[in-house]
Order: sequence, then structure tokens, then C-alpha cells
Amino acid sequence: MKLKEIADEIQEDLDEKEAVREVALKSSRAIVRLCSSAIQAVHKGEDPVKAMSEIKLDMDQLKGVISEHPEMEHAGFVDAAYQEFAEASIFYAIVKGADIPGRGELGITPQSYLEGIGDVVGELRRSALSAMMTGKVGDAQKKLGMMDEIYDFLMRFDYPAALAGVKRKQDVARSLVEKTRGEVAVAARMHSLEKRLGDFDKRLGKKKL
Repeated sequence: MKLKEIADEIQEDLDEKEAVREVALKSSRAIVRLCSSAIQAVHKGEDPVKAMSEIKLDMDQLKGVISEHPEMEHAGFVDAAYQEFAEASIFYAIVKGADIPGRGELGITPQSYLEGIGDVVGELRRSALSAMMTGKVGDAQKKLGMMDEIYDFLMRFDYPAALAGVKRKQDVARSLVEKTRGEVAVAARMHSLEKRLGDFDKRLGKKKL
């Protein structure tokens, strides 16, 4: 085979991969953007069912595009899309009271799933803080309980970074859980005190009558 033929063959292969990469990059960016919007909608008390449907369609497109180039599944932009998809799907399920979707159900890599569920801890903390600000201490306590569960889940994975590098996610989750636990405890004490004062005022009012 002549060098020109070899070069043509390699160029054809690389041209195909470049075209696939461009489509995959576009789909990945769309997924990240939609996932961010879906999470914001959940925090606002809205149901992002339409956004989640669009995300799943984009995920199917992304997987179809890279199906013949499996090495691309570990590209940074694809991994970011998978991670955001996991975060949005898991957070949405928790808020709805549905079962948390597994890695197989989402169709993503183990690493992306672990990183995505690790980020859910931050979303749950944000949700817990919002609940405390509106006096819903019980709801905040439930969110804290879920944060604890996810942290315990993450701590099961003590593997080298090449297999499941989640050490940073574990450290961040630990910090967020500890901070939130302290804040929820303070909020619960304040809520209890306000309730007792309210009951006292009611009894005092009845005596005056």
C-alpha cells in the first residue's frame, strides 16, 4: 500500500471521528444546559417534566452518535453531560418521592453516576436551607437525612482515581452534611422555642379573658 493510500485511509477515519465529536459536543452542551434549567425549576417548586423529556431525547441522540466510537464516552464533555444528567435525574426523583434511578437505568458510566449523585448533596443542602427559611424544619430534616444516605453511599467506593475517583466528592459531601446538620439543629431548636412561646402566649391570653 502506498503512503498516499495509507494517509487517505487515516484521514477518512479521523474526519469521521471529528464529525462525530462535533455532534457529540453539541448534544453534550445542550444536555448540561437543560439539566441546569431542570434543577433550577425543581428548586422553584416547578415540575421540569418537559425539560427532563428533552434531556432524555438528547441523551439518546448522544449515545447513538458515539455508539460506534465507545472511546468517546470517556471524553470530558460527554462525561460532564452524563454527570449532569445523573444529578438532575436523581435530584428530581428525590423531590418527587420516587425511587432513585440506578446507573443502568440512566445508561451512563459508573464514574459519571458517582460524580452526579455526589453533586446531589449540594442541591439537597440548598433545598434544606430554603425549607428552613420558610419554617419547614421537618422538610429540612428529611433533606438532611437524604444527604446522609448519599454520603454513606459514596463512602463505599474506596477505589483508585482511575476506577472511581470520588475522594473529592466524598470530602465535599462530608463538609456539606456537617454544616447542614448544625444549621438544621439550630433551626429545630428555634422552631421548638417559638412553638413554646406561642403556646405560652395563648394560655396567657385565655387567663386574661
